[in-house]
Formats: sequence, C-alpha cells, structure tokens
Amino acid sequence: MGEAKRKALLCQKGSVALDTFGGRVHVEWDPHAAVTPLGQLPFFIEFLKVSGLFDQWVQDCPLEYKSNNASGKREVLATLLLSVLAGHQRYAHITAIRQDGINPTLLGVSGFVSEDTARRAFVKMKESVGIEWMEKHLKKTTQDLLSTPWILDLDTTVKCLYGKQEGAVVGYNPKKFGRPSHSYHTGLMANTRLALCVDVRPGNETAPIHSKATFWGWFDKLAKGDRPTIIRGDIAYGSESFLNLKTEVELPKKSPRTPLSS
Repeated sequence: MGEAKRKALLCQKGSVALDTFGGRVHVEWDPHAAVTPLGQLPFFIEFLKVSGLFDQWVQDCPLEYKSNNASGKREVLATLLLSVLAGHQRYAHITAIRQDGINPTLLGVSGFVSEDTARRAFVKMKESVGIEWMEKHLKKTTQDLLSTPWILDLDTTVKCLYGKQEGAVVGYNPKKFGRPSHSYHTGLMANTRLALCVDVRPGNETAPIHSKATFWGWFDKLAKGDRPTIIRGDIAYGSESFLNLKTEVELPKKSPRTPLSS
C-alpha cells in the first residue's frame, strides 16, 4: 500500500510462537484490550535470544559477585535493561517493575532486583572497565553503517539535575538559571538520531575543549574507512585549541572531582 492514506488494519489471527530465554511462548492479539507499554517486549526478547546479543552482553560484563547471597549478574542486567525499555530515568523507578511476574521469566531470570542493588552494581564496577565494556557492545549497533559516507554532528546539551548527583554543578543553563546540571558533549550521526560518542561533564564544562581528549580518542579508534566524511559543529568546535591535537590549553584550576564519562 506504500503511503496510501487509507490502509486496512489487519489483525493477526491465532497465536504467534516466540522463542525466549524462558522457553517458547505463544502471543495472541486482542483488538479489544487496552494497549500496554510493554506489549511488544516478547518480540524484542526473541531478537535478543536469536542474535545472542543479550547473552554476550551479560558474559562480557565486568560485574562480579562473590557472596552466595548476592544477586546474580544476569538478574541485575535484566532489571536495568527492562527499566531502560520502560522509559525510566531514575533508579527509584525500578520499583515499578519489581512485581512483574512475566517478563523476568522471558529474560531467563527468576525476578528483578531492587533499585539499591542496581545502584550498588555500578559502584562495584571500575569506571574505565565499564566504559570499555559498553562501548564494545554499542559499537555493534552502528559498525555496519559507518562503511557508507556519513556526517558527524558535534554539539553540547545541558541536562538539568535535581537532587544530589555527581558532577551537578551550576553552569551555563539557558532555561533554568542557577540550576545544577550536566553537560553532554555528543557526537551524532546526522539524520539517524544515533549517538556515537558521548562525554558527560559537570555543568560548568560546556566548552568543547573539555571533551577534546574523549572525542579525538574515540575518533582515532575508528578505522579509516569508517571515519566521517564531514564533521559539523558550531563556531566553538572550529577553534584551534580543539582542532589541533598538539595544542594543550591550560584550564582553570578547580576543586578535584571524579571524572564523568559515558
């Protein structure tokens, strides 16, 4: 039908068999039932199982537990995965899926962990090792796209913060003056909404020079055939201090803090 204005709404009759980590399940469509936010999840779980992406992601995770009473690594990662898919933005939102009795089984776990367990998991993980683990698997989602000519867009986004968070500093904030924030230095593939490189900095580090080491370090890891044809950015990215790798700019001395990166 292509882009026809009127299309017939076809309803799947009967059940659809899907292979999940908890075994084969049968999904049936009810056109009279209310729409649920996670109704399509069994299909995505089948994709994760058939492709092996979830198992490999869990296997490579540097998280380790030695106590017999500790939660399993798979349970923690399954909880974080579903929390992200459900649109959660805080650890406290994990409580909303704790009583889910279906999706944990589909992901091959007995249940989801609490928000405190999920939060402590990242404390146990060394930052540099965790970043390397995530970058390795995120690269798989875009690797095949980089072989064609593409454009890299560079920009900085202000993320307002509420409560106590690491790196929450008052800086440039055009919408909410005086509100602590993070600065997201992002490299995007144009017209695809794919973030290829993100460096999370404190709110008072919005200048591109603060993400220079992270960006060029990521750029150097790209194969020559995968590098962008054009790099676009505003005037701040066109400065000699950012473009010249040999130029070292001495930044103002500030109180020591733990570097943030993602």
